[in-house]
Amino acid sequence: MSEEAEEVVQQSTPIAGIGTMVFGKWDASEVVCGDPGLAPYINLTTIGTPHSGGRHANAWFGKAKLSVIERFINNLMRSGRFSGKKQHCAKAFEAALDNIAQRTGENPLQYFIDAIVNSAPCEETTRIKFGAVSQPKAVDSSPSRRLDVALRHLSRGCASATAKSTRTLEQGIISELNKAAAGDVSSFAVSKKDEIERIAASAR
Repeated sequence: MSEEAEEVVQQSTPIAGIGTMVFGKWDASEVVCGDPGLAPYINLTTIGTPHSGGRHANAWFGKAKLSVIERFINNLMRSGRFSGKKQHCAKAFEAALDNIAQRTGENPLQYFIDAIVNSAPCEETTRIKFGAVSQPKAVDSSPSRRLDVALRHLSRGCASATAKSTRTLEQGIISELNKAAAGDVSSFAVSKKDEIERIAASAR
């Protein structure tokens, strides 16, 4: 094989921890998003450890370039109990994906993306003022906002599963992702999505 051919083969093969290999274990290029609206906004490319150091913070729509894995881990830190503990949240999420992969024998990233799709509300309500009277009005959600809301509700569901319980964050993530991926109404994220869409339907 010539040197040029070897170089092409090396470029086409994902390197562990770089490009499409999340945590150096699972290939994100195999994952399929069932929602065509969300698909362009879900970024699974990552480089080694999902920690960008907030380089996206001051850029216009900089979060679109951020890996959805890191965005989920950052959302897990919103709770007071796990606030600022990024390494703890990242390790718990990686261990949860390991557990799902071992139990199902499939790519756990697919479960994660299915959970996001099932947790993203298509419409919500806003308040429109007519003179002195304001009333709720149903509006369509943009794909970027749908992804934001889904990640927020999934992370809240994972953190709330550990409240007043002996369950660890890893077990909370496994429980919430499994329920959300299956579209189970007992999932916090799926129930919030149904509630938002029900309120929007009544405000049309």
